[in-house]
Formats: sequence, C-alpha cells, structure tokens
Amino acid sequence: MQARTASCSCGQLSIEVDGAPLGVGICHCLACQRRTGSVFAALAAFAPPYKVTGTATEYLRLGDRGSRYTFRFCPVCGTNLFHTEAGAESAFVAVAVGAFADPHFPPPEDSVYDCRRHPWVVLPPGTKAYDKDPD
Repeated sequence: MQARTASCSCGQLSIEVDGAPLGVGICHCLACQRRTGSVFAALAAFAPPYKVTGTATEYLRLGDRGSRYTFRFCPVCGTNLFHTEAGAESAFVAVAVGAFADPHFPPPEDSVYDCRRHPWVVLPPGTKAYDKDPD
C-alpha cells in the first residue's frame, strides 16, 4: 500500500493514511468556504487505519441534514487538516487535499453544493456536480 502524509503549515500536526483515496471531492458550501478561507474545500476520503501525530484542536459542526462533523486543526498555525463524521469514524477520514502538498494528487470526482460555486471556478472535466449534497 502507498502511504501518504498530510501535514499542517508548521508541521506540528500530521496524518498518515494508506492506499488510494476512497474518493476525492470539492465542496462549495458556505461553511467550507469560511472554514478554509478559500472558495471551496478539496477533500480526499481514506479508509482507516490512519495515524495522527501532534496535537489537534477540534471543532464540531452540524451539517444541513443534522450530521455532526468533527474538524481537527493545528492549534499553532491554524491549518484545518482533517475531519470525521459522527457515526462514520470507522468508515473514513476526510483529509484536506492541499495538505498533502502533492501536485499529482488525483483530481476531484464530485463537486457538492455547486449552487454556491463561484462562477469563475471551473471544474475539471468529468467532475460530477451536485446542486447540494447528494447523500
């Protein structure tokens, strides 16, 4: 299996995952825009196990449909590194794609909350766009 490591800006917090991503997506919801400070969040889901090194601060956010997401970020530099969904922790962890610092990382397959996508953001060819969250 291929191990990948994503880390925060200062290097204090990192997560190591194994294997190919279960999926790669981008989210344009307003919560992700505010959380990342960007116009969308790029995330890759990985199956457990994974290894976290360093100390993380947690933030719990409720999704539109009542799902609970625990976001982990570095208390030193503020990088939002990964999150889990309550009840699905044993299924996957979602990691910020940019934190892998790999320009060859696979492109997104899905784009959610496309209704909030900035009009100048162009999706890669073949990306499935969903007006909201398809789940």
